[in-house]
Formats: sequence, C-alpha cells, structure tokens
Amino acid sequence: MADAFDVAVIGAGAAGLYCAARAGQKGLRVLLLDHATRVAEKIRISGGGRCNFTNRDAAPAHYFSANPDFCRSALARHPAADFIALVQAHGIGYHEKHRGQLFCDDTSQRIIDMLLAECRAGRVEHRQPCAVREVRHGSAGFELDTARGPVRTAQLVVATGGLSLPQVGASDFGHRLARQFGHRIVEPRPALVPLTFDAQAWAPFAALAGVSLEVAIETGQGRARTRFVEDLLFTHRGLSGPAVLQISTAWRPGQPLNIDLGAARDLAGELRHAKSVSRRQLGSELAQWLPQRLASTWVQQQGLDGQRPVAEMRDRDLDRLAASLARWSLAPTGTEGFRKAEVTAGGVDTRELDSRHMGSRRQPGLHFIGEVVDVTGWLGGYNFQWAWSSAAACADGLAKPLHSQ
Repeated sequence: MADAFDVAVIGAGAAGLYCAARAGQKGLRVLLLDHATRVAEKIRISGGGRCNFTNRDAAPAHYFSANPDFCRSALARHPAADFIALVQAHGIGYHEKHRGQLFCDDTSQRIIDMLLAECRAGRVEHRQPCAVREVRHGSAGFELDTARGPVRTAQLVVATGGLSLPQVGASDFGHRLARQFGHRIVEPRPALVPLTFDAQAWAPFAALAGVSLEVAIETGQGRARTRFVEDLLFTHRGLSGPAVLQISTAWRPGQPLNIDLGAARDLAGELRHAKSVSRRQLGSELAQWLPQRLASTWVQQQGLDGQRPVAEMRDRDLDRLAASLARWSLAPTGTEGFRKAEVTAGGVDTRELDSRHMGSRRQPGLHFIGEVVDVTGWLGGYNFQWAWSSAAACADGLAKPLHSQ
C-alpha cells in the first residue's frame, strides 16, 4: 500500500529543502525525495565553500527569462531580507563581500544544517537517496514509484534543478516530467559559464594568462543588449572571471563580445594629456591604467613602439590605441558546457505557471520551483535568492489538507 502525503517535493537542493520546511511548518504532511547520495551538494560547494546565499539587492532586473516579469511576485513577497532574518535567527555569521553578495563567515554546511533543522521543525519525512522512477496522476492525486516503494500525494513540487554540474547529480528529470504533463521547455543552455575561443586567434593573448582587470563588457543589440562592469580574467584558453560569467547568460552563439578594457575611462583624453606633460614611455604611461603585461602586449599588437616617449607619439596613433582598447570585439566559439556552468538558463516555460504560487496552469496540484524554471539570476547570490523566493511562494500557496481547513 502506498504511503500518503499532502505534498511530495522532488529534489533536496536549496529550493526543495526550503519549500519542504515551510510547507511542513504550516501543517502539511511533507515527503522530501532526492536521488543523490549527499544532500544539497550544490550548496556545499558554492561560493568557494562559504555559500553566497543571497544578494541583499536582489530585484527583477537581475534575472533573465523569456518571460521577464514572472519573477516579480515571488521576489516582492519573499525578498532577501526574509532569508537573511532566518540566517540570523540560526546564529549564522555572514559578511558582504562585493555588491550586496552575502557569504557565510564559516562554511556552506551551516546553511545546509539550517535548512535541515527547519525541515525537522516541520516534521518533513526526508528519504535520500531515493530515486523517483515514474510519476502518474489519477483520481487520488499523484502516484510516485520510488526506490523505497510507492507514494501517493495530493500535491507535487518539482525542485530538481537544471543540467549544470552533472558531476554532483544534476539531470534533466524535471524537464522530462514537465513535458510529460504538457509543459513547454525553453531550450536549456549553460549559464554563468566560461566562454571558449579559437586557439589560433587567441595565441597572441595566451601569455596574458593570470592578468585581471575591471572592464565593461556587452553583447547583443537593441533591447537585447546586455552590459556588465566586472572583473575580467585572461586565461591560457580565453577569458573568464566574473565579467565573462555574467555576460555568458546573455550571449548567443555567433554574437561578438564588445569589451572596453578601460572600463569607460576616457583613455584617448588621458593619453593626449600625458603627451603634453609626461616624460614616460608609451608602455609605461598606459600601465598607469592597465596591468603592465596587458599594456605592453596591447601596444605591440597595435604595431606601436612601447618604449617611445609618449610626448613623441602622433595624436592619431594615440587615438587609435585608445579606440582599440575601448572597442575590443571578439567572438567566442562556445562555452565550457554544463560541467563548468554554475547554473542552467532556460527550463520550464513560466508562461504556463502561476507566478503567485508556481503552480502549473496545465495540471492542478503540480508546481515547479528554483532552477528547473526559466528564471536565471546574475552571478552573486541572485540564483539562491530565486530558490528561496520561488520555494516560499510555492509553500505558502499549497493547499492545506481537508482535515485542517
């Protein structure tokens, strides 16, 4: 005979744990299932082991989606301040690292332990590892065939994440389940991922590996144009660092990246002024604003003599040098794929979900939350905040059992 629950949550990651805890604490009988051996592995490895658990400035403008307004409701009703308050209530120390990014002072395990404690407070039954083999819907609700026997549940929450980091258990289970119930899937693609470049074209810059600087980076045109100001890292094979991870979510194959290596500084004006007052060589002058190795390589790439005094340079050569730095355009050949992607862009089409409670418009009682949904945040704690906000919206909207109504 099948075990019966008010709600089953498939996926014990960030969104699944938080949703199960909140649902249990409102009086629902909750079952939490996950096929992985270790609980919340993505939380554990995130933020260099310290978990960038939210961004205090999270707002709809920080998210990508084919339906960009979808995230507004959940983020407004369950903002970062709510989750921060929970972290504080559990006595977890944290600090702001950069632009609203909050990290644990200790390890990511503190966040996992907090979520598990919240689940215990809600008397959530947690079965892990426990794979779900099949899901059906009948007159009595949802029927699940699991590795630990059959389960019957009135409501089903899918929190199985995306395709990123398959080495820690990611799969397309949630997408397949959504299609089973008639949902469309926005084509999944790697996001917050390093981009790759043609080896031959990159050869002149390979020696710059390890150089880092703040840049303005953009891609796309018109309303689809996306721009970030972040740190860029040169590697042996191409470009990485926060700037590239950020822009990778907006980038599409075939599109160029346009990079301002001066981060919007008026280098033409600076160089012309230096010409009138400085006794430095061109390469040394440029190194005031750029890393020395980059300055030397760039001057050489432009066919100029870096050892020539800047005072002897022609204005048009200085202008050409400045323009090349401000408008460096290059086309990636691809990404490093889901194995290196921090998150998955695309997923369950939000136009078929109710933004108030993440419920399916096609199958009553079915809900999708977190990364499995077509909502992708910027780098810096925004994706965790979407997990918390979407999970809370879902849990708060779940129907209570008849005996408690």
